[in-house]
Amino acid sequence: MTRMVASLSALILSIILLVSGNAFLMTLLGIRLSLEAVSPDKIGWILVCYSVGFVLGTLYVHRIIGRVGHIRAFAAFAAIAAGAALMYPMAVSEVFWAALRVVSGFSVAGVLVVIESWFSSRATNTNRGALFAVYMVVFYLSAAGGQLFVNIGDPGNFMPFSLAAILLLLALVPLSLTRMEAPVIEQVQRISIFTLGRESFSGVAGAVICGVMIGGFYALGPVYATLIGLDVAETSSFMATAIVSAMVLAWPLGWLCDRLDRRRVMFSVTLLAAGAAIAVALLGAANLWLLTLFVGIFTGLSATIYPISVAITNDRMESNRIVAASATLLLSYGVGSVIGPVAMAQLIDLLGPSGLFFGNAGFLLVLAVITSYRISHTEDVPVEEQEHFIPAMPETSPVLTEMDPRNEEFSESPEVEEAYEEQRQAS
Repeated sequence: MTRMVASLSALILSIILLVSGNAFLMTLLGIRLSLEAVSPDKIGWILVCYSVGFVLGTLYVHRIIGRVGHIRAFAAFAAIAAGAALMYPMAVSEVFWAALRVVSGFSVAGVLVVIESWFSSRATNTNRGALFAVYMVVFYLSAAGGQLFVNIGDPGNFMPFSLAAILLLLALVPLSLTRMEAPVIEQVQRISIFTLGRESFSGVAGAVICGVMIGGFYALGPVYATLIGLDVAETSSFMATAIVSAMVLAWPLGWLCDRLDRRRVMFSVTLLAAGAAIAVALLGAANLWLLTLFVGIFTGLSATIYPISVAITNDRMESNRIVAASATLLLSYGVGSVIGPVAMAQLIDLLGPSGLFFGNAGFLLVLAVITSYRISHTEDVPVEEQEHFIPAMPETSPVLTEMDPRNEEFSESPEVEEAYEEQRQAS
């Protein structure tokens, strides 16, 4: 396993640079728009354009990659993302920034499809669970680390935007120099959201509402922090804690999900997360340590709703439909992430900064009602028949769903099989 991770070091370094640069830019934009006195309502509309572009990208970038190849497509998408980062400070125009967010979302989706298809192509039936976990840890730590760059330079000038562009461009270097053969990208099939909803309404509702909350928080969390009076350093710590919490709580809740009925776990998680959101809304900046603690609980629990939704859905799927169902759940999350920033921005305009967390609490309580209704009106899947819980990530492309260890239809690429056969003979 160590040898396999070492062979993927170029990919992992590209992921670190890309994700940290993109996460840094997201927080930077929220802070800069607040400093420019743009209303939260307009900020929500501007920042939601990233999710629109990302969803469109996951649907269409495979066609571009198929025509020009992985390396060229990766170089083009990374260059476009870096170019967009450099263009933000040139003109602080709401329409211009909204257009740049669409372009950024589309290009980041393209880069992730290339990286994740390469990552997936190196997986085997014996190591894909471990590789899946490695990818998740690297992704979350990079996103959290990106928040710390916000402390470098004044968000009111061009320098932080240049740093974000540099990180995105440097992500080109490791992957461009790799000697790995490019994998074949096959478009992942999807089941329609409505069809999947009939089979697992709790799963689809959980994915959509998780998208609303996480999409809304990542877009407007920096705005909330600025509005309650946190400085740039406090805002970066605030956002980093929220992201790390999502990774830390994934494993203990996964342990519970493998031993208890998952819909009841999701019901409990939604209530606890709603309680934490209400605590944040009431607390504000009165106590920074308590605020950070409750935000960590809220985001950590909220982020686990997506993998629990995937697990609930997969428990009701035949093995040959798991990848298609997971891809549809990613699309459902994407729909929610488009709704989230706009809805939460309206609530901030109406209720002030606390509207972000009162709104999240409201969506969580809606999900609790839906889950409770489904528990009382449909049969449970026996615990012993449940699929193994996997802490899936929503901030990714459908390509990575093929690596899901629950996917019994997974097949190793010929190159990987050959490499492992050579290793076995050598040993």
